[in-house]
Amino acid sequence: MPAYVIVDVDTKYPQEYEHYKEMAQKTVAQYGGRYLVRGGQMNVLEGSWQPTRIVVVEFDSYEKAHEWWNSVEYAPAKALRQRLSTTHLLIVDGYNTTF
Repeated sequence: MPAYVIVDVDTKYPQEYEHYKEMAQKTVAQYGGRYLVRGGQMNVLEGSWQPTRIVVVEFDSYEKAHEWWNSVEYAPAKALRQRLSTTHLLIVDGYNTTF
């Protein structure tokens, strides 16, 4: 079952952040991830959450998403992102798709 990495990221260093995006894309692809959302227009319909930039990445499984996030390959990009931005990031299991 798929899993999703959902990120709300706010950077004060957009030029340097471009380097992070290049680094991260390579590792996401290496672990079979697929970008579903990368920025774009947003409209908060309920609540007080004020996201800045939303990214959603789909992985084949919850385990694969964690494997990517904890990987040696992603570590340099993760460290750069953490230095350049304020981030809220979660992994959610996508198996429960019936209502």
